[in-house]
Amino acid sequence: MGTYHQYCATARTLDLIGERWTLLIIRELLTGPRRFGDFQQSLRGLGTGLLAARLKHLEQEGLVHKVTLPAPARTPAYALTEAGEELAPAVLALARWGMKWALGERRDGELFHPGWAVLGLRACFNAEAAEGVRATYEFRVDGEVFHARVSDGAIDTVHGPAQYPDAVIETDSDTFLKVSAGKVQLADQIHEGAVTATGDPATIARLQSLFRLPTPRSRIPQ
Repeated sequence: MGTYHQYCATARTLDLIGERWTLLIIRELLTGPRRFGDFQQSLRGLGTGLLAARLKHLEQEGLVHKVTLPAPARTPAYALTEAGEELAPAVLALARWGMKWALGERRDGELFHPGWAVLGLRACFNAEAAEGVRATYEFRVDGEVFHARVSDGAIDTVHGPAQYPDAVIETDSDTFLKVSAGKVQLADQIHEGAVTATGDPATIARLQSLFRLPTPRSRIPQ
């Protein structure tokens, strides 16, 4: 791994996480422990050797440690240390910046995993609109299941099904992205059959207002 040879906190941080793929590995781990194979599935294009090298680097630098998943899996996995977990605000800030200045339209050949929304929902959560709201939403998108617990202006998002969801939303990736971006209304997609929604009607009706993507901007000065 390279170094900037600068006695600067920003440079030292980039020495640790500035290499290609490293922040995406941390992004994956911010939603829970991951097995080696999980990284291979979600980070297509990252070779086995480079993945192993990046994980070894992060482990040596105290950002990642090895764990054993609980039963019934009981398999080796990787998880963030306390130092690694504290990168969450920086990663979420990068995500919000990217939604405004970098994301744009989906390009041909670009992959999208619905599980990435576990972190994306946190990045675009509208805390003001969620004041006084207590509800659990379960999402089923192209076979991937995750849920969000909203509690009076705070949110927690987790992979896997919710124990007692107030509302369950099921759809495909394309529709999920369009609704998330505000290009179509959730209610219209439910009416047209592109989204299946079950549970408390008021909770379902409130969902889209709880998340607000930044208005996209051009990086080129006008």
